[in-house]
Amino acid sequence: MINIPQIKVGIVAVSRDCFPESLSVDRRKAVICAYRKKFGDQNIYECPVCIVESELHMQRALEDIQNAGCNALAVYLGNFGPEIAETMLAKEFSEKVGGAVMFFAAAEETTGSLVSSRGDAYCGMLNASYNLKLRGVKAYIPDYPVGDAEECADMLHTFIPIAKAVYALKHLKIISFGPRPMNFLACNAPIQQLYNLGVEIEENSELDLFEAYHKHAGDPRIPAVVKDMEKELGAGNKKPEILPKLAQYELTLLDWIEAHRGSREFVVIAGKCWPAFQTQFGFVPCYVNSRLTGKGIPVSCEVDIYGALSEYIGTVVSEDAVTLLDINNTVPKDLFTADIEGKFPYSISDTFMGFHCGNTCSKKLCFCEMKYQLIMARSLPQEVTQGTLEGDILPGNITFYRLQSTSDNRLRAYIAEGEVLPVYTRSFGSVGIFAIPQMKRFYRHVLIEGNFPHHGAVAFGHFGKILYEVFRYIGVPAEEIGYNYPQGVRYKTENPFAE
Repeated sequence: MINIPQIKVGIVAVSRDCFPESLSVDRRKAVICAYRKKFGDQNIYECPVCIVESELHMQRALEDIQNAGCNALAVYLGNFGPEIAETMLAKEFSEKVGGAVMFFAAAEETTGSLVSSRGDAYCGMLNASYNLKLRGVKAYIPDYPVGDAEECADMLHTFIPIAKAVYALKHLKIISFGPRPMNFLACNAPIQQLYNLGVEIEENSELDLFEAYHKHAGDPRIPAVVKDMEKELGAGNKKPEILPKLAQYELTLLDWIEAHRGSREFVVIAGKCWPAFQTQFGFVPCYVNSRLTGKGIPVSCEVDIYGALSEYIGTVVSEDAVTLLDINNTVPKDLFTADIEGKFPYSISDTFMGFHCGNTCSKKLCFCEMKYQLIMARSLPQEVTQGTLEGDILPGNITFYRLQSTSDNRLRAYIAEGEVLPVYTRSFGSVGIFAIPQMKRFYRHVLIEGNFPHHGAVAFGHFGKILYEVFRYIGVPAEEIGYNYPQGVRYKTENPFAE
């Protein structure tokens, strides 16, 4: 995957000056050893300069990890720790590097160490969290942040995808083309929260894109892109005549990214695809969107800016292709009865069909064919609606999620883990039958009550734990992160007298 950061975590041990420094030194070495034994030598850097006990030590450690190219920081309390110096280190690193910070601490090892070698990091973590709050510093603190070397190694490993997402957002630009289509105001949202997150946005007219597309006519790279498309599609290449136009459009987007990324390392696109796109460009962009998303450059449909942002977070966390789907339609009762009931542990209200015109990466489809866009072709000539990638989505675990800014400019999110069922959809577009436990209640009391739009991002795997921590880190209040409550746990808005 391109367009995602590589993370190098600088691990800095800290020590309170009235505790033996050797406690932090030896315990840090044990954590590093356990991590490398279990996860290899990648992604981590052990700061050897000093154990941080003072502000001067903090400055030396900060300089060292910056020189080492670290873009994430793990502060390890080998003993009680210096609450001032350690939180100053977190603040300085966050401001200068823009990377995520983690705090974790050492548990006591043996009964024999409870006098001369007791570290009291269990106590020190409380003061560290208090001082982080005083300084207004965000940090990832694991659910239970105190452990032995192996447990701390696991915490560190969990931190890495969180750190990737946090760093990526601080260095991301979203490029959009055109306003949201009419009657799709649900995909609109205030952009203030993008700036609050550190995300840059460049909004362009469709005319800018149209002009750039025409400037790529006859581009000598087009035949090579067409050949690559033919290879990807294989027997599904049902519309070969449209591939040169799609290749021209793909090159237009890629060149626009390079010309407009500016100071940002990473870029995603919120693209226009209707109502005038088809008649003017002469195709629909779905397949190109799927190809770029498969490379690590999400392209959302219908100028869905927060959809593109959500997709990108999932791309970074999963290091895999994601997709953006409509939470689209119910599963017909006859289909449920024939293919799902009794075979899978779900009721019909746990299931729904996720759909979009043809934007899902071919790697995430059971089969694929280049088609025309059926809905658009009801009112337009079929030849201008070519360019969708149709197929049933691969069965397996998924996470349905979204980050959104509300109309009154508050961050809100949802996360629900489930699966795509191995059931033939008998439908069109990029489509799958999704099953999420207690979807009926989640749909009503999170999606509808939370005023979320119909677009949801899909990561292929269960990533709820990491996404939750990412959303918390970037500032989504815990009470604003919705999820599918299990049976017996009532939502605040759920009628207590209902059956």
